[in-house]
Amino acid sequence: MDPTRLPPLIRNRHAAHALRCLSGLAMAQIEAETARLTLAFYCINMLDLLGVLDSKVKESEREDWRQWIWNQQISGVHGAGFRPGPSTAIGGITGNETPNPASHCDQPHLVMTYTALISLSILRDDFGKLDRDGILRCLRAAQKEDGSFTPTPGWGESDVRLVYCAFIISYLLNDWSGFDVPRAIDFVRRCRSYEGGYGQTPGNEAQGGSTYCCVASLALASSTYPEAQLSEAEKERSIRWLTQRQTGGFQGRTEKTQDACYSFWCGAALSILGAGDFVDRKKNSEFLAACQFKFGGIAKFPDETPDPFHSYLSLASLSIYPPDVHEESEDKESWMLPKLDPLVNSRVETAQWAREHVPRKGSVA
Repeated sequence: MDPTRLPPLIRNRHAAHALRCLSGLAMAQIEAETARLTLAFYCINMLDLLGVLDSKVKESEREDWRQWIWNQQISGVHGAGFRPGPSTAIGGITGNETPNPASHCDQPHLVMTYTALISLSILRDDFGKLDRDGILRCLRAAQKEDGSFTPTPGWGESDVRLVYCAFIISYLLNDWSGFDVPRAIDFVRRCRSYEGGYGQTPGNEAQGGSTYCCVASLALASSTYPEAQLSEAEKERSIRWLTQRQTGGFQGRTEKTQDACYSFWCGAALSILGAGDFVDRKKNSEFLAACQFKFGGIAKFPDETPDPFHSYLSLASLSIYPPDVHEESEDKESWMLPKLDPLVNSRVETAQWAREHVPRKGSVA
C-alpha cells in the first residue's frame, strides 16, 4: 500500500478542545447532565492518548478531577457505583453515611461506573475508596430476567451497551460473581443478526456500536465461560459484515453515511476478532483527517462541529490503526499515538493499571 499523504494531526488543538470541554463540565449544562462523567471520560482519555496529561495539566488539577469523580460514588439499597454528576444527587448518599433509598435519578449507573473506573485509572488512582461489594450488588440488581441490564437498578432501557458495561466492570474487578453470566451471554447471542453483526436487542438491525459491545463482551467472558467463545464460522461472518461497513471511513449500518465514531466501533471489533489487517488504514485516516476541526476536536463528518465523543473515538481508531504516513507529509510524527487496548477502550498502560488496582488486593488476574 502506498504511504498516505496527510495534513498534520493537530494534537495541541485537540488537547485544547478536551481541556475546554472539561472546563465546561465544571458548570451545570442541561444537555450534559445525564452523562457528565462519561463526557469527562472522553476528554481525559483524549489527553491520555495525546500524551499531554503531565505537560498540560497540573497535578493539583488532576487531584481535583480525582476528587470530583470519587464524589460521584454513591451507595444505596441496591448497591454502589457512580452517578452521572452532582446534579442527580437527590435521594442517595455518598461517603460512609447510612444508606438511604435512592430515587431513580440518583442511583449507581453502569455506564458511569465503567467510565469512572477508567478515568481514575488514567489519573493513576489507587482505588482505596472503591466499594467493590456494593458494585457487585448493583450489577445483580440491574440484571433483568432476559439477561440484559438496565443502566440503574430496575430503571431505564436495556440493551447490549449495558451488557458490555457489566462485563467490563466484572473483568476489571476480576470478579464475575455479581450476576448470572450465562444468562447475559445468551442475551448477547440472541442479538446476533443473520448477517453476522449484532443489534442492540434481539431482532434489531445490526449496528456497528452494538456489534462492538457484543464482540467485546463475549471476548471478555470467553476465558472463564466457554459458551461465550465464537465459532470460526461465526467469526468469519462477523468479520465479513464489519469489513463491508468500510466505505472510506466506516458506516454504522448498511447503506448509511460514514461517521467518525464507527472507525472505532467497527475497527475495534475487527481488532478483537483478529482481523485488523482487513482495515484499509489509508482510507480510514484520510477520512478522519478530513473530520478535524481547525480549532481543535474531530467531528462525525467533515465540516461539522466537533464533540468529545467523536474526537476521542477518532483518536482511539488511529491508535489501533496508525496510518503509514508518507515521508514528505507535514509533521509525520503527529499521527503516532500510543497503542490502545480495544477491549477496555483505553491506552494499554492504563488498562494494565486498572487490572492491577481495581480488583481486591490479592485478586489480580
